[in-house]
Amino acid sequence: MKIAQKIFFLFQFCCIVFACTTKKDTIITRNYHALTSKYNILFNGNVALEKGVQELNEKYQDDWFKRLPIEPIEFQEDKVMVPEINSAIGGGFDTKRNSKDDQNKASTPFDIAEEKAVKTIQRHGMNIDDLERNIQIDDAYLLLGKGRYYTQRFIPAIEAFNYVITKYPNADLIAETKIWRAKANIRLDNEEFALESLNLLLNIKDTLEVDLPDVIKEQAHTTLAMAYEKLDSTHKVKKHLRLGSKTQKNKQQSARNLFILGQIYQEENKKDSAFAMFYELSERKKAPYKYKIFANIALAQNTTNDTLSDFVIKKLSKLIANRDNKAYLDALYYQVGALKENKDSINQAIAFYNKSLRQDGGAKQKTFTYQRLGEIHFNKDDYLRASAYYDSVLRLATDTLALRIRRVKRKYKNLASLISFENTITKNDSILKLVAFSKDEQTAYFQKYIDSIKEKDEDDAQLKLNQLAFGDAFGGNSLQSTSGKGKWYFYNSQSLSYGKTEFRKIWGSRKLADGWRWSSKAIVNKQETDSLQTTKVNPRYDLEKYLSSIPSKKEVIDTLKIERNNALYELGIIYKEQFKNPSLAIKKLERVATMNTNKTLVLPIYWHLYQAYKRLEKNTETKKYGDFIVENYPETIFANRIKNPKEAEVKTPNDISDLDKTYREIYYAYKENEFKGVIRKINELLPSIQNSELIPKFELLKAYAIGKYGEKESYKKALEFVLINYGNTEEGKKAKEIIVQLSK
Repeated sequence: MKIAQKIFFLFQFCCIVFACTTKKDTIITRNYHALTSKYNILFNGNVALEKGVQELNEKYQDDWFKRLPIEPIEFQEDKVMVPEINSAIGGGFDTKRNSKDDQNKASTPFDIAEEKAVKTIQRHGMNIDDLERNIQIDDAYLLLGKGRYYTQRFIPAIEAFNYVITKYPNADLIAETKIWRAKANIRLDNEEFALESLNLLLNIKDTLEVDLPDVIKEQAHTTLAMAYEKLDSTHKVKKHLRLGSKTQKNKQQSARNLFILGQIYQEENKKDSAFAMFYELSERKKAPYKYKIFANIALAQNTTNDTLSDFVIKKLSKLIANRDNKAYLDALYYQVGALKENKDSINQAIAFYNKSLRQDGGAKQKTFTYQRLGEIHFNKDDYLRASAYYDSVLRLATDTLALRIRRVKRKYKNLASLISFENTITKNDSILKLVAFSKDEQTAYFQKYIDSIKEKDEDDAQLKLNQLAFGDAFGGNSLQSTSGKGKWYFYNSQSLSYGKTEFRKIWGSRKLADGWRWSSKAIVNKQETDSLQTTKVNPRYDLEKYLSSIPSKKEVIDTLKIERNNALYELGIIYKEQFKNPSLAIKKLERVATMNTNKTLVLPIYWHLYQAYKRLEKNTETKKYGDFIVENYPETIFANRIKNPKEAEVKTPNDISDLDKTYREIYYAYKENEFKGVIRKINELLPSIQNSELIPKFELLKAYAIGKYGEKESYKKALEFVLINYGNTEEGKKAKEIIVQLSK
């Protein structure tokens, strides 16, 4: 019996040893190596690859405000690896990324997958008579190529894929291998080759003679869409994204394809088609939840009528009511607000925008919300509040070079000077109002103010005492915790002592009597060492301090008036020229017209009022200010414009590039001292470019030409014209500098 067992074990050992060889082509050796490869090494390699892909998907953050990439992976173009030759591995390239020690070789799941693939090839490859006998080796090469692809080593990845295609033309995974080879070529900008091979694959003109499974078709169409996207062939991209989203074998990629298709239609302003794509995705039961949520959000961006808006609002309201959507509430509230705003329900829109801001969302979404609130208040002429919202946009924005952010920045910059002038007017008006009060009125005003802040301080002190006394009752810390005498703070010696100290700090020592708050009721206790501290009047309650701060010198008061009047004038120009708001401009300019004492501002004020009323088509007021200029300033350019309006007729502006070329030609004539010719050419050109952004340049150049051969007074008048009409431009500022120098 023992001899038989020994013989049996010896036979088993011989079989195992015989099966381990890769040089013999037998049923035992083939099946042994195939079985060991598939369920041991390759299994672990595929598990590592799936783990790596999952980590990539978890780390990748989609920017839903831009068109999504078809393949959600970030590759760095400057890190494409150059392979090293190694003839020991089929495919011709080393598996190492660089020349570092092997200890760094398997540092990522993709490195592990690659290592397992190489191990399978080296230990279980049965290349006998130039024919591979192990049916799992093609899987190993495919795994090797995938590992290299995900580590951004596309050239050696293609070598691994080519090895499979060349050596195993009838393998079951040949179609998948060709798709992966095409993806690697796309990453290397070889789109034409990828398109050629994939089109042959889909048309069954390659080595395959059977119909492709749906999962392969889906992968092929998705890869074709990637290739056409790099070639900017949008029509073909849409076609293959649609085909790649039909079967839904890969739920993630299918939903992504459909979402990107909707985004492309949205970029093309084909809102109906975009709405159809997003609606289809939102109703797909198999689609990942994040795609369904953002598809619903995108529906709101592509509504074309009130009926659709109401429908989408109902859908979004249901999503808002679902607690599982807490992470998306900022975007959902924002879109409801946008739909309400489109329906002219501005107050409801503001309410939803504010709800969006209160959610813990992303910074980029908040920039959109702040921007919409800023635009609403800007359109309501509430420029101060609009500026605050624009400031919030700029503080949160990270993509500062984006066109949207640059526009907000430009608007905010324009509002900055407006706010500065508004603050100057508010401050100086309040001071001048106090100056105009009698002494008794000034005293009553500040006493009322002091009483209000004392009352507030008292309430704040009482609140603090209450918090100390009742803190423990609500889970907080309290001084009463050491006494155990009850909840009320008067039963607590520490709370009571604190209250007395706070009272003395604010009010000083006082008797219990009616009117104890008056400063005359304060008592000086000479026996206390800290009497000076306890009876010292709080500076915030010092009536004399406030009264003494009111200016009384005539020159100071005159300066305040001049600053206010200049600010009113500048605001009038800003509202008229920059913000195209003639109504507000008139309000500021008419006010300064009644208070102005600077004679040099009279003509500019009346000229801007004339233009503002003319823009509003109010003929009575237009004539009033026009007649004033003609009667009082008959020799000026402004009077000539009023008497001959056809010369200033507004026509369609020329193309800016042509105008710029014309300006350069006239400027060269100016440099050649052809001053009269420069003036004549500009005069002929001006009536046709009244809406052009370049007109201040022509006007200033004309003034320069007048100054070169004309009289000083004519030069000054020409510069004043530039200053008055284009004071906020660089040309207007330059004209002002020259006028100041000429006046010295």
